[in-house]
Amino acid sequence: MTADLPHAKNWIDGSWRNSKRIGRTADPATGEVIGSFADAGAEEAEAAVAAARRAFETTGWRRHRERRAAVLLELADRLVAREDEVIGLLARENGKTVHDAAIEFGVTVPKLRYFAAMALTDAGRSAEVAPGLHASSLREAAGVAGIIVPWNSPVVLAVRSLAPALAAGCTAVVKMPAQTALVNNLVAELVAAVPDLPAGVVNVFTESGDAGARELVASPDVDVISYTGSTAVGRIIAANAAATLKPVSLELGGKGPMIVFADADLDAVVPVLVKGITTFSGQFCMAGSRVLADAGIADELRQRLTKALEEVRIGPGEDPSSEMGALIDHANVGRVDEMVERAIAEGGTALLRGGPIESGPLARGAFYRPSLIEVADVRAPIVQREVFGPVATFEVFTDEADAIARANATEYGLSASIWTRDVDRPRRVGAELRAGTVWTNTWGVIADQFEEGGMKQSGLGRLNGVRGLEEFQETKTYLHRFG
Repeated sequence: MTADLPHAKNWIDGSWRNSKRIGRTADPATGEVIGSFADAGAEEAEAAVAAARRAFETTGWRRHRERRAAVLLELADRLVAREDEVIGLLARENGKTVHDAAIEFGVTVPKLRYFAAMALTDAGRSAEVAPGLHASSLREAAGVAGIIVPWNSPVVLAVRSLAPALAAGCTAVVKMPAQTALVNNLVAELVAAVPDLPAGVVNVFTESGDAGARELVASPDVDVISYTGSTAVGRIIAANAAATLKPVSLELGGKGPMIVFADADLDAVVPVLVKGITTFSGQFCMAGSRVLADAGIADELRQRLTKALEEVRIGPGEDPSSEMGALIDHANVGRVDEMVERAIAEGGTALLRGGPIESGPLARGAFYRPSLIEVADVRAPIVQREVFGPVATFEVFTDEADAIARANATEYGLSASIWTRDVDRPRRVGAELRAGTVWTNTWGVIADQFEEGGMKQSGLGRLNGVRGLEEFQETKTYLHRFG
């Protein structure tokens, strides 16, 4: 442990536990160590799974929907009570700005309340299918849910899977990322403080490696996996889960095209494009990482967007004047910069060549200035690969068919946006886009009542909405002959 600094433990079977290994967590804006954590692995995962299985089988949690709704509502209330603490810790440990941390917090609480309502209102179907023969289909909890959470938005992405899992009646093991260990500990504290939550129903551990995550995927006592992260890891999870035929819900990478037609209002468009590129420092699966510009306005949009990105104020997340914070660590700064350098070397035009901040008060941090690279060939790696940083490509299209072809040219299909004043075009073009979410004249908006997820290599299944609950349920049919 680090003297005089907070230490995060794992919450397993209703008690706080340390691990044999101790990790360190740092402020991405300064590189300063700000705490330590119990670095879990397979041993902790096994204990958590055993606790979750016992709780599922013995506590009655899965059959008590009123209790489940009450617990979710209490979690929401406890989260609200610690709003300032959550936002401040996200800004410090995750590197995102206070504004972006507030966005993450703001979309988390409603999910708990929405799924509390779903816990009470979920219902099946019943009918007399023949004289005297009655049938009914009911959904019931799938069992133990293994939830694997990424570091870019750890609070909302943990809750986005945990809330429907608990609403459905599942017990859960939540594997959290090492980069946000102190944030993880706060999430676990909220769970631990709910008196009506039986021990073992929710277990939370932090891991720097992947042994614990692999145990969740492989264990026959885990009935469903919910993973948010990269496509590469999603493929591994899907392959390994096949050994036990457990269902997987995967929300994976994205290369979100932002399609700007000639009749769009550029005064409204440009600020949102900038946010699409820089929110969470571009470390967002739904980032607007591809700007597709109609040839008719390409020159103007190119100039205005370049200028706007150049003027983004970069600084520590805790500084209210910062418009973009640090990346999660220096390793990712190097990885992003290498992708940009390669894109330019392979023929891309640097409309704005960002890069690491190597001098001045921000030089110690993992800061990266935004980059905008113009590319003609959709086969270029900078177009085809997820960057996960404040980098966007700029592509010019000639007509709707060209825009659609370009938008669909990657293996990803998570999200897209259409910018136009034509009332018919969004549905016409949107129908042809292979993306799970399509926005018109906006970006980044999510409604808890409606499903979210990816097509193609951007994932399997859906979160949010009715389908989000069903990801954690099985359907059972009863037939009863009367008389």
